Amino acid sequence: MPHAVSHSNQRRQKLKQTTFSLKKNLLAALLFPTLALSAGLAHAAPAAQAYDLAQKEKPAMMDTMRDLVNIESGSGDLEGLARIAALIRDRLTQLGGKAELLDAPEIYRMGDTPEKIGQIVHAVFKGTGKRKIMLIAHMDTVYLRGMLKDQQFRVDGDKAYGLGIADDKQGVATILHTIAILQKIGFKDYDTLTVLINGDEEISSPGGRSLHTKLGAEQDAVFSYEGGGAQGQLRLATSGIAAAYLKVEGKSSHAGAAPEKGVNALYELSHQVLQLSFLSQPERGLKLNWTVAQAGTNRNVIPASASAQADARALKVSDFQQLQEQLQERVKKQLIPDAKVHLTFEMRRPPLETNAASRAVSAYGQKIYQELGLPMTVVDVASGGGTDAAFAALKSKAAVVEGMGLSGYGAHSNDAEYVLLNTIVPRLYLSTRLIMDFAQGKVQ
Repeated sequence: MPHAVSHSNQRRQKLKQTTFSLKKNLLAALLFPTLALSAGLAHAAPAAQAYDLAQKEKPAMMDTMRDLVNIESGSGDLEGLARIAALIRDRLTQLGGKAELLDAPEIYRMGDTPEKIGQIVHAVFKGTGKRKIMLIAHMDTVYLRGMLKDQQFRVDGDKAYGLGIADDKQGVATILHTIAILQKIGFKDYDTLTVLINGDEEISSPGGRSLHTKLGAEQDAVFSYEGGGAQGQLRLATSGIAAAYLKVEGKSSHAGAAPEKGVNALYELSHQVLQLSFLSQPERGLKLNWTVAQAGTNRNVIPASASAQADARALKVSDFQQLQEQLQERVKKQLIPDAKVHLTFEMRRPPLETNAASRAVSAYGQKIYQELGLPMTVVDVASGGGTDAAFAALKSKAAVVEGMGLSGYGAHSNDAEYVLLNTIVPRLYLSTRLIMDFAQGKVQ
């Protein structure tokens, strides 16, 4: 009997140990999935530390978003842009970067480009590794000065509201607090970590584009912190945006008494719009649509001038180049020889085209989110458009990933723009881990 009791006690003790071990492993998997999935302790420890710091960083990041939102910084508000740029520069300096404010090295003039452009925040953190990484966001908004007094930063449940908070002040804050986490970890295994915060993104980056292209060509990876959408998706491709402008000069005369003495600019404009309307190739993502037109002054006067505007979209830079050549060639075929036809083509934003490096980085990002038990969609088919990441990728072979910011909604919407606060920790963790693991060569 004592022998049987002894075996029974041993079985109970073994069962307790097994149960304790299972609970311990389950808790580790729930709290720190990285610990359960990682191959070794050397990889697991920094991941757990990064997640813990991301949690601790959340209140400070909310404060940063409040500070940024409470500075009005419309694309044409030079005073507001100077204030917010100085704040960001000082924060980057405090984090250990060599930070400065730069004037636009050159300005690509478009129809809506203001005379003066806000400065760009540029910072460099020097490390001890081999890979170069750039983080980009923009500090300008679409809102007019004076709107802030009625729409202060506010938190309602799991949403933080504010003008420009989703587009793109959350992105600026995410960059600042990602770097703060890296500093607390003591991570410097990159060659350089460059930060570029643009002040004219909402007006198609006439001043920021050349610097993004120049610095983008020097990087191994570029992470852009526009919002990540409902599921925190990463975007590897966007369509490009261009515009075509037609202007026709004719000659006015009396429409009833002497129409033959005039040169009808409206007739010539109509001819041009019709013959230029068949250049779209939707099957390959090339779209040209005439959307705005003006002509004439009075019913009884032959119009001496007429104009029209078209919106153009493309998936490849080469398609825009081809479209521009076709437009210039076709306008030479005039209905009225005496009319003068002028065509202007603006490349407002090039398309962001994906590559193998971008796919590899985004796939790794999906694995990081899996550690947290969260889904992530990677979009590598172009949709929409309008990102500075496209300028950064224009002459670069680097991995370029858009959508690194928080989930948010209502961009450009009066009193409706917000971010989801429960995406702060996952996004900070994703951002920190991607920088660390890419810099250390774990992402190929």
